[in-house]
Amino acid sequence: MGTAGKVIKCKAAVLWEQHKPFSIEEIEVAPPKAKEVRIKILATGICRTDDHVIKGAMVSKFPVIVGHEATGVVESIGEGVTTVKPGDKVIPLFLPQCRQCNACRSPDGNLCIRSDVTGRGVLADGTTRFSCKGKPVYHFMNTSTFTEYTVVDESSVAKIDDTAPPEKVCLIGCGFSTGYGAAVKTGKVKPGSTCVVFGLGGVGLSVIMGCKSAGASRIIGIDLNKDKFEKAMAVGATECISPKDSTKPISEVLSEMTGNNVGYTFEVIGRLDTMIDALASCHMNYGTSVVVGAPPSAKMLTFDPMLLFTGRTWKGCVFGGWKSRDDVPKLVTDFMAKKFDLDQLITHVLPFKKINEGFELLYSGQSIRTVLTF
Repeated sequence: MGTAGKVIKCKAAVLWEQHKPFSIEEIEVAPPKAKEVRIKILATGICRTDDHVIKGAMVSKFPVIVGHEATGVVESIGEGVTTVKPGDKVIPLFLPQCRQCNACRSPDGNLCIRSDVTGRGVLADGTTRFSCKGKPVYHFMNTSTFTEYTVVDESSVAKIDDTAPPEKVCLIGCGFSTGYGAAVKTGKVKPGSTCVVFGLGGVGLSVIMGCKSAGASRIIGIDLNKDKFEKAMAVGATECISPKDSTKPISEVLSEMTGNNVGYTFEVIGRLDTMIDALASCHMNYGTSVVVGAPPSAKMLTFDPMLLFTGRTWKGCVFGGWKSRDDVPKLVTDFMAKKFDLDQLITHVLPFKKINEGFELLYSGQSIRTVLTF
């Protein structure tokens, strides 16, 4: 492209400070340095994790460009980039895969040392590629997709099938993969088992899809919002309940419903009390509970260690346990082969300039996933 090596001026949604709406600004995006890739974004999903930055539940420097669930096309590459080339369709990866650190080299690991979960807000060399009104603007989780162009490290990008629809497969960049993988890869749900999913948002529905794919015979969805039950049943839940419908602890309700036979529970909300509820709800001896929802920062959990002493397994799950650069292209291929349906998760598609409207849909509970297109 004719823009290679040049600064690109484009539109981006900038967060200048916490608790404020996005401001659509003209920004400058510097060319990629060595081992970096500049991407033209085609579509990006609105995820609750982006809202954590607005609300202060997640650490970030300001001003910042958030967004981390997207599909794009490589516009240009820096020196030494070998895995993608200009024109490739790609998914930026909030969870990098450097292929050299302990986690990347372990068959059981995926939390690459280059992950930016602490809000550094810069690329590998310690600087940012964005500026607005003469000020530096920070990156978010190695991706920053609420912009027409972004720059990422080569370890944070995966080449995908050129024919994949961008407004659908962008969900593989976070929400779908996180939930689906929590069931099939982290939880390792066994055929014929009983699963319980706490929280029926986009990631929770993806967990249900994963449990169904793994052959679970009973999948119970739990949410305070009963409007979500119909969609949960459509993607594979066998029944749904609200904790408000009983005065008993939810763990007792589930034990009675299942004859004390819950093999797997998934917490997909990010609340400390439901994490303990989910742990208490799986079988006391052989149950597995997976924490999928991002926990609030700077909060500590207090629980009865007897919940674990009896034999339960409590697991965390980042990006569904997938190795991002290796597995994202395979998941896109599986989608193209109709092994799962992402249409059921996408409730709204809006032009990028309506980003604030998209977040209002998230807050009101009307949307599962809103996708912004450029």
